[in-house]
Amino acid sequence: MGKIIAIANQKGGVGKTTTCINLAASLAATNRKVLLVDMDPQGNATMGSGINKNAVSLTTCDLLLGEAEVEQVLQRGEGVNYDILPTNSDLTAAEVALMQKMGKERRLRAALSDVRDRYDYILIDCPPSLNMLTLNSLVAADSVMIPMQCEYYALEGLSALVETIESIRKTVNPTLKIEGLLRTMFDPRNNLANDVSGQLLVHFPKQVYRTVIPRNVRLAEAPSHGLPVIHYDKSSRGALAYLALAGEILRREDDLALVEAQAG
Repeated sequence: MGKIIAIANQKGGVGKTTTCINLAASLAATNRKVLLVDMDPQGNATMGSGINKNAVSLTTCDLLLGEAEVEQVLQRGEGVNYDILPTNSDLTAAEVALMQKMGKERRLRAALSDVRDRYDYILIDCPPSLNMLTLNSLVAADSVMIPMQCEYYALEGLSALVETIESIRKTVNPTLKIEGLLRTMFDPRNNLANDVSGQLLVHFPKQVYRTVIPRNVRLAEAPSHGLPVIHYDKSSRGALAYLALAGEILRREDDLALVEAQAG
């Protein structure tokens, strides 16, 4: 059964969508079957995966409202090695309509249950706010990956998100956990970035990924070509960093499986 990871941070501009696209491509490059779910009405993950968001007839909006099945919404962009459930601005309307629906926070979870066995990983790109779309994503997920820049307000925003995750765990998704904290757009020459990074390692020693995503021009350019960076420039620092992250995630899974096997 596939692992569902929501990639979330209520603060915008932290590399959330970049992480979703490039981690999906990097995991797929290791022969894992990957599905990316675009739950951000901006549709950036859709565009960055080679799909014109304005040309799609069915989106995650239709999925959440029960007007389409996953099979009908599913697409794959040209030159991309993972599947995607695309979206566009129609998803904003879904958020309003969902307020009137029964089981409104479990809609995405129910939809993904039909295809979960077909994938090794399902990555959900959440909107940069704590709304009904994010709630649906966190209820559907097994865990949450939190990309964050090492800057002044980062720790304050992280505290709020951790509280939200804990609240959801206590109420509607008891198995939800933090998958890991990912330092993005990192510049080691910046003293503040190094200070915040050090604080993260002190407060979350087991949850901060060793892999650090650097500031990288190729990484920034790739979305305009509708491609993950490993398909745009596989030798770039950004591509190598996301491949390293995929490797770290897989090693963590193997280590956990070994511990569970020994305990059993």
